[in-house]
Amino acid sequence: MSLLVHPTYLPSIITFSVIAQNDIVWEACDNFQKQTYRNRCYICTDQGKHMLNIPIKHTKGKEDHQKYSEIEMDNSFNWQKQHWRTLETAYRTSPFFEFYEDDLKPLFEEAKGSLFDFNLKTIKTIGDCLGIENPTKKTSSYEVIPSKNVDTRFLAESKRELSIGLAEYSQVFEERHGFISNLSILDLLFNEGTNALTYLKNQSLGFLDA
Repeated sequence: MSLLVHPTYLPSIITFSVIAQNDIVWEACDNFQKQTYRNRCYICTDQGKHMLNIPIKHTKGKEDHQKYSEIEMDNSFNWQKQHWRTLETAYRTSPFFEFYEDDLKPLFEEAKGSLFDFNLKTIKTIGDCLGIENPTKKTSSYEVIPSKNVDTRFLAESKRELSIGLAEYSQVFEERHGFISNLSILDLLFNEGTNALTYLKNQSLGFLDA
């Protein structure tokens, strides 16, 4: 059975572990919800855990009823340049930043259109870096309780803490802040590089059996 997942912005390590270990179907028919990983992610800078947030356009009077797939990014503010500069500053000294830089930088130069499509594009690009086959299946209708897929859409909820003990790996600012778990997949990619896929496949996802 496939897992139903929201495509999120530079997904968390737990979400990418789910993608690496399972057959995935993207939820494409739900309404957009604020304060979720749909348009935010977390990395580690010299100041500690740091949020990157994509501003979005809201249709007047429809803030709570806009389809996620129809949400557009608000490029009136150059968030793309800000996000890339922040990633550069945070990870320039990491072991694998330069190795993946040319693959990832174009994402922040061509970010336009719908948030949903952009997130899928970032996931495909990162998947290519990791050597993961890109999931392409999407839902054609919305179901509160999925009838054919395991519901893991809760992974997009930024306020929901999952009690998963991810294995520790070396991080750039670990001596200053200690190990910070479940950041964006980019933190793992820049620090572990070619070992990242093995890491993702080895993480225990016991919550799927709950």
